[in-house]
Amino acid sequence: MTIETLLPAGGIGEEDELAPIQMPLWLRRLRNAGLLFGGLGVVLFAAIEAGLLTGRPALAGALFFVLLALMSGLAVFVSRMGTREIAGRAALLSQAIAASPNAHLIVAPEGSITYANSAFRRFFPDIRTLPLEVIALSLAGDEAAKEFVRIETEAVERGRSSGRLAIRRSAGATLWFVVSASLLPRSPGYMLWSFEDITSRQEMEQVIREESEAPGDFLDSSATGFYSVDGDGKFLLVNQTLADWFGRSPGELVESGTMLGDFIVADGQQRGPAYAPYTGGSEGAPRGELVLRGSDGRLIYASISQTVVRAGDQLRTRSVVRDLTSQHEWAEALKRSRLRFQRLFADAPVGIALLGISGRIEEANRALGELLGTAAAELIGRGLADFVIGEDRDQVKTHIAEASLGHAARPVDVRVLAPRETWASLFIGRLEGQADDEGGLVLHAIDTTEQKNLEAQFAQSSKMQAVGQLAGGVAHDFNNLLTAMIGFCDLLLARFKPGDPSFADIMQIKQNANRAANLVRQLLAFSRQQTLQPTVLNLTEVLAELSNLLRRLIGEKIELRVVHGRDLGLVEVDQGQIEQVIINLAVNARDAMPNGGVLTIRSANATIASPLRRGVEVMPPGQYVLIEVGDTGIGIPKENLARIFEPFFSTKEIGSGTGLGLSTVYGIVKQTGGFVFIDSEPGKGAQFSIYLPRAQGKAATPARPIEGGEDAADLTGTASILLVEDEDPVRLFSARALRNKGYRVIEAKSGEAALEIVERGAEQIDLIISDVVMPRMDGPEMAAKIREQHPDMKVIFISGYTEEAFRDRLSHDVHFLPKPYNLKQLAAKVKQVLEAA
Repeated sequence: MTIETLLPAGGIGEEDELAPIQMPLWLRRLRNAGLLFGGLGVVLFAAIEAGLLTGRPALAGALFFVLLALMSGLAVFVSRMGTREIAGRAALLSQAIAASPNAHLIVAPEGSITYANSAFRRFFPDIRTLPLEVIALSLAGDEAAKEFVRIETEAVERGRSSGRLAIRRSAGATLWFVVSASLLPRSPGYMLWSFEDITSRQEMEQVIREESEAPGDFLDSSATGFYSVDGDGKFLLVNQTLADWFGRSPGELVESGTMLGDFIVADGQQRGPAYAPYTGGSEGAPRGELVLRGSDGRLIYASISQTVVRAGDQLRTRSVVRDLTSQHEWAEALKRSRLRFQRLFADAPVGIALLGISGRIEEANRALGELLGTAAAELIGRGLADFVIGEDRDQVKTHIAEASLGHAARPVDVRVLAPRETWASLFIGRLEGQADDEGGLVLHAIDTTEQKNLEAQFAQSSKMQAVGQLAGGVAHDFNNLLTAMIGFCDLLLARFKPGDPSFADIMQIKQNANRAANLVRQLLAFSRQQTLQPTVLNLTEVLAELSNLLRRLIGEKIELRVVHGRDLGLVEVDQGQIEQVIINLAVNARDAMPNGGVLTIRSANATIASPLRRGVEVMPPGQYVLIEVGDTGIGIPKENLARIFEPFFSTKEIGSGTGLGLSTVYGIVKQTGGFVFIDSEPGKGAQFSIYLPRAQGKAATPARPIEGGEDAADLTGTASILLVEDEDPVRLFSARALRNKGYRVIEAKSGEAALEIVERGAEQIDLIISDVVMPRMDGPEMAAKIREQHPDMKVIFISGYTEEAFRDRLSHDVHFLPKPYNLKQLAAKVKQVLEAA
């Protein structure tokens, strides 16, 4: 069957699809012939009518047959011409459909192929029968199947339908077609199907669609939030990122009419309209910041940039939200770090400053201000060297120059200009600058005043200790010599009468020996190695007893004023030693006032609430009794104040003093646990302040009279005494002295010899007198061994060293007699020990 068979039997009318657009030549000729024959017909018809009217029927009949012949010829002519032209047009249309690049298919009512062009055979080479069923089975997916059914149904119902279908080919490829179906109006049941291949266009559209959808994916996967709200602040669009911040889905935010303001954290600030709810927000302010509350209550510090699009009375926004939370947290951390650094800088215990290259202070902390004695703000703009004493400024300038050149920082110790003498150790280093900054210097200043004082104190203490050790060692040897000298003088004096010339000579020897012994005692006092016998005293009584002696010592030119403090506290001191301190200070004051003056002794209670520093000495807080001894003499130069307590240091003329008076004062006070300070200026006299710790909870002992005669006691005896002494002169004197008093004396030159005598048991021994320091076995070791066999043995130790030097090695029930001693002291000590229970 060809397409010609499907054309209308009566020809193609103007309403048909194949109607010509322009009248062809043959039709124009047919029209002209028709007009000619029509005209002839009219003429013949008129003639026939005239013949009839004129009564010529034969002529009218003849003309009628002529008219009929003309009409028949015209009909045949027209039929032949139309059939030939229609056949030509149908052939032309068939060729056009066959050559079309689109597939065309005419399906018969029973579903078979009535016509299919070559394009259809090319696209669907495997279809032979029932093409629609085969095509339905080749559709790609359920959606395509539904679309195919729709096209077919709609074409049947409405005569025409179209759509897009994806059809799988046998090779596996999928082709896309625009499919149209049309019923043929003059051929009932027949349907024309057309298939236009749009695979390339579909692929391009897919690419375009994917590209158009990509911004949406990009927005959803972006780290930035995007949204659009209307004039009331209701969400019109939200990307996935912003929705995730709020813990909701984009659809939920839009469909539920949620407003941006629902997530804003109120902070009391004036805000813009609902569509621009940030501080200062308005249509003219395209950006601002606010705080949003996200999921789980998390605060989101956000920056919003937006534009407002208006359409009549309606508006919407195009808004971009940046999460500034990390930046805010970083800024807060930086702020806290900066505050911590500022506090560290401001509250650092050492002085810190930033300096320019020239050494001018640009920033300074409080510690530096306190070190330099100036408020920190007042340091700004001033040179560092301006705060250093003149002798040390060159060092500071040199270190600044070295630091500006990048040399390693090294400390420099300087004295700063401050209200008090202050030492500081300065560390100056280079700070590298940025590209537009030459950098600067950093200063660390440490107050080393305490360290310097401790160093001076240590040096002074070391010097005093060295001198004390020397004095103690010399005193031991001197005491042995002086014991023999004084002792043998006593023996000689016993053999001569006071009027004998030799008596005076011997007395001179003894007096000078006593002077030497006094010097030794002063050395021991300075080195704090003398033997003390402390008792609890009221210094008011001691000063009252001492005042008469002091008046005789200072002479008539000097006025003595004694001012007693009220309710004076008690002190635990050796009365003889504290009297020696007052006497030495009074004598020193007398020598400082050769033309007379006033000597004032004042006592008072003193409470020290915080550590008191005077020079290198630091006195701890506590309750003290203060004794001040002041004069109106010539005073002491400043350069001598630091050495005033050194032994043998004196500003007096040669021969006017030993230089041990003030050193003795220092030693006695320190050994007592007190402190002594001096204040003096040339021409304004001097004042010595003695602080003695108060004795808490102890009863006072009555003060011993200063001038009292010794009772003429019987110092003789008959007991047996073992005398142990490695120094021959001391042993010989002591033995003769005791024998002169009636005692039986057994001598031993060493501890081993004495131990052997006792162990032998041939002699009855009532008392042992022993030196402490001896070669090999010393006195304490010997006494301990003897007491293992004779626990009740009485022992007196004699030594040129003080008792404190070896008290920890002695038993608590032994007795001690310090060297040098004279005959009477030795006999009295022996009598006291033997008579003791």
